[in-house]
Order: sequence, then C-alpha cells, then structure tokens
Amino acid sequence: MAFRKISCNFVWIENPTLIIMQDIIQLLPDSLANQIAAGEVVQRPASIVKELLENAIDAQAKYIRLVVREAGKDMVQVIDDGTGMSETDARMSLERHATSKIKTTDDLFNIRTMGFRGEALASIAAVAQVEIKTKRPTDELGTSLYVEASRLQKQQSIATNNGTTITVKNLFFNVPARRNFLKTNQVEMRHIIDEFHRVALAHPEIAFDFFNQELEVYSLPAGKLSQRIVHIFGKNYQKQLAPCQEETPFVQVYGYIGKPEQAKKTRGEQFFFVNNRFIKHAYLHHAVVSAFDTLLPKDTFPFYVLCLEIDPVHIDINIHPTKTEVKFDDERTVYAVINSAVRKALQTHHVGNTLDFTEDVNFNPSQFVQQTYNENYKNTNTSDYKQPSYNENYKNTLPAREKHNLQNWEKMYAQWQQDTPETKPVEGQILQSNANIASLFQGDITPENRSAILLQQRYLITSAKSGLMMIDYQGALERIWFDKLQEAKRKNKPLSQQLLFATTVELNQTDISLIQEIGDELKGLGLNFEWVGKDKICITGLPSEWADEPAEELLQELLQQYHTTTPALVWEKFDVLAKALAKRKAWRTPTMVETQELNLLIDRLFASSNPNYTPEGANIIKVWGMKSIEQFFKS
Repeated sequence: MAFRKISCNFVWIENPTLIIMQDIIQLLPDSLANQIAAGEVVQRPASIVKELLENAIDAQAKYIRLVVREAGKDMVQVIDDGTGMSETDARMSLERHATSKIKTTDDLFNIRTMGFRGEALASIAAVAQVEIKTKRPTDELGTSLYVEASRLQKQQSIATNNGTTITVKNLFFNVPARRNFLKTNQVEMRHIIDEFHRVALAHPEIAFDFFNQELEVYSLPAGKLSQRIVHIFGKNYQKQLAPCQEETPFVQVYGYIGKPEQAKKTRGEQFFFVNNRFIKHAYLHHAVVSAFDTLLPKDTFPFYVLCLEIDPVHIDINIHPTKTEVKFDDERTVYAVINSAVRKALQTHHVGNTLDFTEDVNFNPSQFVQQTYNENYKNTNTSDYKQPSYNENYKNTLPAREKHNLQNWEKMYAQWQQDTPETKPVEGQILQSNANIASLFQGDITPENRSAILLQQRYLITSAKSGLMMIDYQGALERIWFDKLQEAKRKNKPLSQQLLFATTVELNQTDISLIQEIGDELKGLGLNFEWVGKDKICITGLPSEWADEPAEELLQELLQQYHTTTPALVWEKFDVLAKALAKRKAWRTPTMVETQELNLLIDRLFASSNPNYTPEGANIIKVWGMKSIEQFFKS
C-alpha cells in the first residue's frame, strides 16, 4: 500500500477538535515584487537621474545628455554614446537581478563599476513608462523597447545612433499614492541638480549637457577637475581652490579644498568620491575639518571635492540601496591620509596657522563682530539700542505687541505669587513660557538699580528675586530680531531699504531654482530684486536693519540656509529665512557693555513672543534659586 505524505497547518482550540487550515504563504507576482523593490531604488525623479547617468558611465560613454520635464515627473531622458546593447541584452536589462557587472561572489568585492545589483531598470520600469533605444557600433540596426508597469508593450528594430537612449515618462503613474508624496517642481529640481553635480564632478573626463524644459542648464565640456568645478559652481570659485594630493600604497587622495575664508555656514558643497563613486561619510568629513584646525570660523563648513582611489578589496559598497555609504577595512589609515593631505595643501598655499604664543588661537565668534559702543554708533544704528529711559510710562514706549506681551506676563505673575513656594523656580529650572519679567524683578530690584554683566561676551548675568539668572546673549538677540521680522510680516510691511547702488549677482542653477521657489518670501523680508537675465538678478533693496551688509553675501547665506533646512519640513519658508537673518544679525551686533544697554536687552527679550527659547528651540534663560545657592556654599 502506498502512503501519501500530507503537510498542513493546525491549531488547538478549547474544543479538542483539530482544525485544518489552508496554506497562506504565496509568491508575489513579478509586477508587485518590482514595485516593492522600486520603493528602495526609486524614491523621487532624482533617483532615476542618478541610476541612468551611472548606467551611461558604465557603458563607457564620452558624452551624456540629460533632459527633464516638469522636474522629472513627466520625463527623464538620458542619451549617451556608449557601447549600446544587443536585442537580447536590452530585454534582459529590464529583468530583476540581471547585470553584466558581476558574475561570482568574488566580483562583489572587486567592484569598479557604478552599478552591479541589476535592479535599477527593473525598478524604474515597474513604476513608470520606459522606452529604450539602443545600438552597438557593430550592428546595422538598433533595438527599441517600450515597457509599461513591468510589461513589455512593444519591441522592434529601428535605425538609431550608436549608444543608448532611455526615456522615463509619467513616474508613479500606476502608484498615485507615491506620486502624491513628491514635492514641488522647485524642490525636486534641486535634488536632480544635486545628483547631476555629483556625477559630473566624479567624471570630469566626460562631457555633459543638461536641459530642463528645453532650456540649457549646463553644458560641461570634458576637461580637468578644476575646470569642472568652475563650470558648475561659477568663476568666483577659481580663486579659492587649493589643490590637495597625497599618495600612499594603501590609498591615493587628490582633489581641491576651499580656502578657510570662503567657508559657509551650511553644508552642501562637500564631496567625497571613492573610486569615482559619491559617498557620505561623517568620519572622513571630520578628517577634513580637523585639518583646518582653528582656521575655520565657528559653525562653518569648508568647500572640498576630494577623490579617493583604493583597491576595491578594502571597501564594501553593498550596504545601502543608494550606494552612498561605504565601509573601509581600515578607516583610521584613510582618515590619517586625508587629514595629512588637507594640512599639506593649506600649508603649501600659505593659509595655515602661524605660531604666536602671545595670541589666543581659539576662534571667538564675538571677537569677529566686537567694536566699541560709542556715540557715533548710537546715532547711526537702529533705535532698539538707544539709551533707555526707565520710568512709570516705560511700557507705553514699546510697540503695541510688545506692550501686550508685558501686560500678559504681569497677569501671570499675579497668579504665580499665589502659588505655593514649592512651585517657584529652583536651581537649573527653565522659566515657563508664560513667565514674565515682573516675576523676576519684584521687590527691591527695579530697572534703575538692576545690575547686569556680560560674562566672556557670551552670557548675560543678572540678579533676580528668586536668585541668579543667566541669559544666552546671542540667543536673546536672535529671538528679538526674529520677532521683529515676524511682526513686519503680520503687518504686511516688509522692512526694506532701497540701495543707492544696485548689486548684480550671477547665479548657478541651484540658486536659480531656489530663488524661483522662495522669491516671494525674500521680498517679504525686504530683499527686493529683479531678473536681468536667465542666470542673473539685480538686488535693489535689502531689509532695513541689514542694509549695510554685502548684498550678494547676504543673499547667498539665505539661499544656503534654506537649501539645507527644507528637507526637515519643520519650518515655513519665511520662518527659515527669518531665522537665518536673525542669527546673522545677532552675531554681527556689537557687544553691549553698559548696564543700561544690557537692561534694555533684557526688557526686549521678555517682551518677545517666547523669551525662553531661540527660534531654533535652544534655551535662552536659566535661573538658580537662592536656596540652592546657599546650600552650595554651606556644603
């Protein structure tokens, strides 16, 4: 007798009866599996641009053209003059895990090509309409394929140029939920430009053209790395570049670094390439920054384009879907070589530190803006820092909104006085958002006799009824200026001052995209401008309190701040720009030294919308209670 083995799943329930259940695990359809895989590879149009450009490079192209429409949402097209594909290879390129780059496990650890997983085209074809035209130089006719949602719709032989043309249309047409998550055209275009920069910088020997809406964005001839940097970022970068090179048996480093005085307060112009592949690596970034030592102002980032050549057996690039993360088997050696190369470049070009034992080499941001507060400054600067006149009608001299804030805090103080002693501020306690200046300076402490000192030009220390209060000087200024800009926005009256001489600024493509996105917000701050060409603007007015600053420098800082902040999606456009302006003004405001000036600053802070926190959310105020202070000295 023959027995057949039966496999089944079962569970026991209260009633001891065996319940047979059907199998529930099944293979996903290829189309659905490809869509799932596309979620890792294709995040936005910029992902398609990256994958197609890298495929063209692997095809040994000497010329690559990128064309996009509607920031890549409607179309991304990449044309190259590379080796092309046969009819069979063209069909296979659309299958998952089909690649010409690796064949064995050993190949996985000796990769020199940009792609190797064989997932890019299959993932793109799963969520878009893809047309491929390709021809090898040895073939008389080429091949044309049209794929829609992983399904081949059309295939034929055609007459076409040598190389490959891949056109991707209607991204996420079959996944509308994913399409709804895409950002505005300006934001998506910035991501595309960023990816184009990374590929173009890694391969200066290849000529690139970039067209958006049939308008030329970049035309980059093949050449040297220094020429590629200037063509992408502008002619003003030519004077700030310092060559950097170091060769060891383990790793070779070459490229360019920016001079310290050109460092910016935002990230975005730091590029590491390992075997021509762009990577992000915080540890190696630290190697560059530490090499600058005290040459860099606080919270600034230097420009650099550094290329590393290393044997592929010493790195692992198969750790992230986007292949922007790399692991080294000896990171310390790589760190040391990069650090040494940057230090040598700085010394060679006479921008290194000279030893002076009579000078404090630590950078102090306040020294950068410090100047003597004199009568001339009082007469020429804003009325915010006029000599205060403290009297019973002081509140009447404040703007209506600040006066309203003080009145609210006085009401809260009346309630606070009724609370039990246990609820009053103690050591290290941050004041609640509705705390008020009256609660701190009641009793014998009045504006006339209140003492205030500035410690190390960073912290304002003053006495309070509950003990001792410390205020972050720069943070207080940031809050005051931020609120002033917000008040102007609420009144729809930008604080603008016409410039006597207009300033013309030449922009790169990233800046153009940014200004198109936030032009209204810039004008809302008081920065007025007009377009005088496709890549130039004429600045005719600046925010009144910033009118004495260099117009181009102010604009660039605002653009950089916005460019690095928007991905967080925490702030409104206007708030991001107002925060940057407030911080810049706070660091450049001359340090106050007179007690009355410091007292007025305290009053202004507590008349603001939120005296406890900077616009970025950092603490401004801290209070130490008398009881804690007494216990400390008795212990």
